Amino acid sequence: MRKYDNIIAIDPDVTRSGVAFLKPTTRQLEVSNLTFPQVIDYLQHAKDVRDKMQETLIVVIEASWLIQGNWHLQQWERKQRAASKGYDVGRNHETGKKIVEMCQHLGIEVLEHAPLRKGWKGKDGKITHEELASFTGLMGRTNQDVRDAALLAWAFAGLPIRVKLGK
Repeated sequence: MRKYDNIIAIDPDVTRSGVAFLKPTTRQLEVSNLTFPQVIDYLQHAKDVRDKMQETLIVVIEASWLIQGNWHLQQWERKQRAASKGYDVGRNHETGKKIVEMCQHLGIEVLEHAPLRKGWKGKDGKITHEELASFTGLMGRTNQDVRDAALLAWAFAGLPIRVKLGK
């Protein structure tokens, strides 16, 4: 697999996408929640820096639309709730696809990546802040979208994931 100087990973969301910037050689990791227009501005800025510094850049999008099906309905929920969840998931998918399209338009290499396997201690097997911080050193508060983006960037870079949590 090709090594990149800079990796931007995005967990797309209709309201605010989780965005992680990783420089694998130094393990510098920065995360933020950005609206769609802010994501596009961020990508344009990253492209400008890439061109100026002559470094490689890839954008990795968590592409949950690559999964055949993901049934979110719980046994006690109604059909209306299932329809609402499906609608929300579809909107998130479209946001991700539009980000991919904008990367291509801007001339930024982009990869649609299936969501990573869930096996963490958080709700529904999602990664917790403590788990992510244990191997990235990430400080400050994070939400799930940001953690997913950071984990995607870290895993794509092939950096070690060793979780050591005290009990």
